[in-house]
Amino acid sequence: MKTVYLFAGQGSQAPGMAGELVSASKEAAQVFACASDILHFDLLNTCLNGTAEELAVTTVAQPAIMATSLAALACVRERGIEGEAVAGHSLGEYAAMVASGMLSMEDGFKLISYRAAAMGRCAEHQDGMMAAIMGLPAEEIAAVCEEVEGYVLPVNYNSAAQTVIAGEKAAVTAAVEKFTAMGKKAVPLKVSAAFHSALMQPAADEFYEAAKGFTFAAPQLTFYSNLTGGVLTDFSDMPSYLARHIVSPVRFTDELAAMQAAGFERYLELGPGKTLTGLVKRTLSGVTALNVENAKTLAKATE
Repeated sequence: MKTVYLFAGQGSQAPGMAGELVSASKEAAQVFACASDILHFDLLNTCLNGTAEELAVTTVAQPAIMATSLAALACVRERGIEGEAVAGHSLGEYAAMVASGMLSMEDGFKLISYRAAAMGRCAEHQDGMMAAIMGLPAEEIAAVCEEVEGYVLPVNYNSAAQTVIAGEKAAVTAAVEKFTAMGKKAVPLKVSAAFHSALMQPAADEFYEAAKGFTFAAPQLTFYSNLTGGVLTDFSDMPSYLARHIVSPVRFTDELAAMQAAGFERYLELGPGKTLTGLVKRTLSGVTALNVENAKTLAKATE
């Protein structure tokens, strides 16, 4: 059965995450040791004992989710589950780069710390917001956004039934009110800025300068891209790619369609939550979708 590893993005964090994974695997524990050495704080302790508010801070959330994802990866690989491809949702592409061999784990955590810091600083100087809109085609969501005064647009194409919008807080709030009046579900997201929009350009510019100092190898697994919605084949300028990634839409629906067309049958979400598992189940038919975030889900995935 052809398997793809999926890695979730920011917002999937939860207090207590990773504890059971670390207990199940020495390699999973080593992931957190590596991260803590690079970040200069005890990341595992923060995951286990931090509050929801503490874990939601961008500079904590991004490495915490990435470490939990890579801990889950260590657990499934130890149990003989190998993937032929990787895909991440936004932040998840960084775990995908490590999982595919494009980056060492050490460089992965160094790079994500630069990204989180740049995005955190940018968030402090903008009044941005994101919201998930349910039950409308993406083109209709875009049309409503265009009617709203101010800057707001679709940025995450998650499934046929869910698109995330981002922009200025007042504009997103006005759009949410319009969707609610239409009888559609609109849920503000627990994030600190308008990710994947032009409001993040200062972060993209800052991060690009840091990313230029890293070496990226060609991945050993097929790498699906948020930017293209398909397989990424050009790895010649990853700093530019990753800078664009910060301000560009996430075309996850297109990625799923491309994966299914390529014959992938098992979609294994590694890390906290089961958001991507839900998106797979709502988007694709005739495939298996599982998440691994604790002992129970690990056991189910390895049955």
